[in-house]
Amino acid sequence: MALIVHKYGGTSMGSTERIRNVAKRVAKWARAGHQMVVVPSAMSGETNRILGLAKELMPNANTAAAMRELDMIASTGEQVSVGLLALALQAEGMEAVSYSGWQVPIATDSSYTKARIESIDDKRVRADLAAGKVVVITGFQGVDGNNNITTLGRGGSDTSAVAVAAAMKADECLIYTDVDGVYTTDPRVVPEARRLSTITFEEMLEMASLGSKVLQIRSVEFAGKYRVPLRVLSSFTPWDIDINEEAKSGTLITFEEDTNMEQAVVSGIAFNRDEAKVTLLGVPDKPGIAYQILGAVADANIEVDVIIQNVSHDGKTDFSFTVHRNDYTRALDLLQNKVGPATGAAQVLGDAKICKVSIVGIGMRSHVGVASKMFRALSEEGINIQMISTSEIKTSVVLDEKYMELAVRALHKAFDLDAPATV
Repeated sequence: MALIVHKYGGTSMGSTERIRNVAKRVAKWARAGHQMVVVPSAMSGETNRILGLAKELMPNANTAAAMRELDMIASTGEQVSVGLLALALQAEGMEAVSYSGWQVPIATDSSYTKARIESIDDKRVRADLAAGKVVVITGFQGVDGNNNITTLGRGGSDTSAVAVAAAMKADECLIYTDVDGVYTTDPRVVPEARRLSTITFEEMLEMASLGSKVLQIRSVEFAGKYRVPLRVLSSFTPWDIDINEEAKSGTLITFEEDTNMEQAVVSGIAFNRDEAKVTLLGVPDKPGIAYQILGAVADANIEVDVIIQNVSHDGKTDFSFTVHRNDYTRALDLLQNKVGPATGAAQVLGDAKICKVSIVGIGMRSHVGVASKMFRALSEEGINIQMISTSEIKTSVVLDEKYMELAVRALHKAFDLDAPATV
């Protein structure tokens, strides 16, 4: 008998009929002898709906007191989901009980709207499992040291599920989504994209951080840190599919590189259009200038991605970096009105119409010429590269947004990702 964690996304919980199907699937696993913990998201669109109400009442809810209330509001979507799923399981003849994050409890820090999990007390859950019950736990939320409800940020239900699996040393964590696994790139952009049967944690972490929306990045970090076996698969397959077939479907995120992975230099193409670039021209080239710029940006709680500092000329340099597009206006205002004047920058420029396209693959470690092949493919399509960022297993380029889909298709073809997988 194995301890299995299932996580279901918002589309999987999008209606009472879909919730019934989730209950039937979970019941199937429980009847096969497994101990089952289920972590569902809020019903599709529900969190946006209730936070929209909050925005009507307070458009700029950015104080600590206001964000506390946002977490109180946002957490209700998952509480509805766990109650409904527990009822659906009971209707299937299963003993089931639901818990919100504070009842487990899932302890977090006090960073409202983007809290981090600190610990999980699994005694109550283990007692219920030992009694033969299916346990349904809210994703996305926890409780801080002052008993305030906190949320983990958008996509936090993935993180909750993996954290619960890690705390309970689950045999496997199955992430059920509206897609049937991890693909070489988004099939909506490249119809020839292939589903990967396996991918390493390193590759999945890069894919998630670079724009792939299949898994939330913190969930992948958690899984890698605590070595939680993770599988991504579809909740839209028939619920009564043979359990042995289902257990091998989707994409397995592995700890080890298998022999076939050596053959794939690049495993996937990730892209992100939620990018914006800011540039300070004519900044004095002196020690500490990068900290003076980026320290102020960090203090404003703005995350920075790709960074480039040009070669100095006449004691001056240009400094560019990218931020999430949601932070673009704040970042530009900060640089134009505070950082720019403080550093003596000649000019501050911004561009919110950029994107980032990346190639990812563990095979890049042992193959030369990968970046040049990428650049050649883009050059042949007449696509200009604005910024470049690299790591051991990825190369990212910043481009004009209008070239994003063309770039993804060109790179997918250049690295033969549309070819059938070798066995």
